[in-house]
Amino acid sequence: MNKIPVVVLLGPTAVGKTALSVLLAKTFHAEVISGDSMQVYRGLDIGTAKITTEEMQQVPHHLIDILDPKDAYTAAKFKSDAVKLIHDIAERGYLPMIVGGTGLYIQSVFYDYAFGGVKEDPAYRKKLEARSEEELWLELKRLDPASSKVIHPNNKRRVIRALGVIQQTKQPFSAYQTHLTLGEQFTPCFIGLNLPREKLYARINQRVDMMLELGLLAEAEKLFHMQLLNAPATRGIGYKELFLYFEGKLTLEEATEQMKKNSRHFAKRQLTWFRNRMDVTWIEAEQPETLQTAKQVIKEFLQLDDRLRF
Repeated sequence: MNKIPVVVLLGPTAVGKTALSVLLAKTFHAEVISGDSMQVYRGLDIGTAKITTEEMQQVPHHLIDILDPKDAYTAAKFKSDAVKLIHDIAERGYLPMIVGGTGLYIQSVFYDYAFGGVKEDPAYRKKLEARSEEELWLELKRLDPASSKVIHPNNKRRVIRALGVIQQTKQPFSAYQTHLTLGEQFTPCFIGLNLPREKLYARINQRVDMMLELGLLAEAEKLFHMQLLNAPATRGIGYKELFLYFEGKLTLEEATEQMKKNSRHFAKRQLTWFRNRMDVTWIEAEQPETLQTAKQVIKEFLQLDDRLRF
């Protein structure tokens, strides 16, 4: 069976993936699968920079607004959903395109994880859940410095998963992620969009200000009053900082600065992940030739595959 070609447009937050992806999708008759762990949630629109119906320009988009904020979504579930969608899109003669910045989600689709069969120890997990995020992350840093560089201290669920794998296998969690085998179903073309650090950080800061102007405060407050403080959806950047403001622990100005700082740190971690774990063709955003360069990369990758409806 021939492998299905899949284009993947990735990159750090605020770099401009959404606008470019729509232009590419229209050119190559593609359907977009969101590779963003937060855009699956209904009601989290402004804070996740979710694409609007108008911005889609009639390009079909998948895995957006499929869950309530109280529900959990995992890399395993994303892989299952994305694999089904890729087959469906390809069978209808269109090009599957994944667009997003959640590295683990995107990677899960194309690589076979060695730790996939590791079973959790419920008693050990319960013990870990009783500890603070800082304690857990410092323990991970001690046991597996490489993993601590790509897993955020606030991502308690992910830190616990890593510690669980270490406890069960007696091996670093990072060892299971760096020895990956490309799967047999798909042939991916990873295109990375990036900007010089100063420009990217400026765009991140501007995006946070714009989100607040568009009504992020009201969106976060509505989520806050749903009393979902432990739900995965509420741990996203933009929401967790404003929750501290609603609780009186930060001023709005302090929360805003925390959002900008956390977003910049997140972008740095995204770039580290993509550069270390995927064979990416990088393209600089905001250049006159950005679109044409991306098109040329895709054309060479596809070699105008006659199964697709160009």
